[in-house]
Amino acid sequence: MENYDIHRVVSILREEVKTLKEPIVTKIAKKRDPFRVLISTVISLRTKDKTTEEASERLFEAAHTPEDMLTLPIRTIENLIYPAGFYKVKAMNIHNISKMIVEKYDGNVPDTIGELLKLPGVGRKTANLVVTLGYNKQGICVDTHVHRISNRLGYVNTKTPEQTEMALREKLPKEYWIEINDLLVTYGQNICTPVSPYCSRCRLRDICERRGVTRSR
Repeated sequence: MENYDIHRVVSILREEVKTLKEPIVTKIAKKRDPFRVLISTVISLRTKDKTTEEASERLFEAAHTPEDMLTLPIRTIENLIYPAGFYKVKAMNIHNISKMIVEKYDGNVPDTIGELLKLPGVGRKTANLVVTLGYNKQGICVDTHVHRISNRLGYVNTKTPEQTEMALREKLPKEYWIEINDLLVTYGQNICTPVSPYCSRCRLRDICERRGVTRSR
C-alpha cells in the first residue's frame, strides 16, 4: 500500500496506549537492564503477562546478574519461575544463558542480534527486544501481535513473523522501529485481539483493511 499513512497510525496508537495496560516486558525494560529484559522475555514465551511478571519478580529477587544466577541450582530456578509455560526448559536455558554470558561475554549481555541468537533458547523476537529495549539500539521486534496487526491493517502482506520483520525493515520509517513492538503488543492485548477484536472501539477502523477478521465486537 503505497499511500499508507503510517505516521497517522503511530500517532493514534501513541495516544491510545496511554490508557491501556502496558506489557510486562516493557515495564521491566524501563530499568534499562539488558539482562532483565533478556531473562524476562525468555520467561514470557507462551506465558501470560501476570505469570511472567510474578515469576520474573521472584527470580530477580534471588538473582539479578548472570553471576548470581549461576549460584542457583536449576531446580531452584524452576521453582522460582513456575508456573511459566515450559518452565523446566526455560530454567535450563536461563542457567545456560547466564553461563555463556559469564564465560564468553565477560558478564555482559551481547548487544547485537547475531551474538544474541547464539544464546540457548533465544530467537529473533527475544534478540530484538534486548537490542531495542535493553540497549535502545535500532531493531524491530516482531511477535504474534506485531505480525497479526501489521497484516490486519494491510501495511504488510506476510506469512510469518520473520517475514514481517523483514518487510517492516524495508518500509517502516526508522523513527518507529524501537517503539512499534510496545505499541502493537499493548494494542493487541487490549483492543486488536487475535479473536473477535474490538473494532467498534478502534480509532484505526477507517483505514484498517481488517484482513482475516471474521468476527468483531
